[in-house]
Amino acid sequence: MARIAVSREAFRGLFAFYAAKAHHDQRHDGEYCLTKLFRSSDDIPDGLLELWSERVNTLDPETVGNVLCPRARAVADGRLEYDHASDFLHALLRELNGKQH
Repeated sequence: MARIAVSREAFRGLFAFYAAKAHHDQRHDGEYCLTKLFRSSDDIPDGLLELWSERVNTLDPETVGNVLCPRARAVADGRLEYDHASDFLHALLRELNGKQH
């Protein structure tokens, strides 16, 4: 199996970063959801990580950031909630599929 370009540890770091920010901002709903995503990121299927890696490699980093950051901030602010890290990744992929090179 090929090495996955974006590791689950990278997503764990993303969720941990935003959870710390939500904690600092006293956004307890967002912190709880991000902590849940952090824990569930251990169970992201390899195939989904590979799909994510393939998709983001076709786009420039600014486009990816323009999709990823607002969605992560919305979770931190308590405006979005996902049951599992895989749900978060699926939502990102749906949005990225509409983006052009």
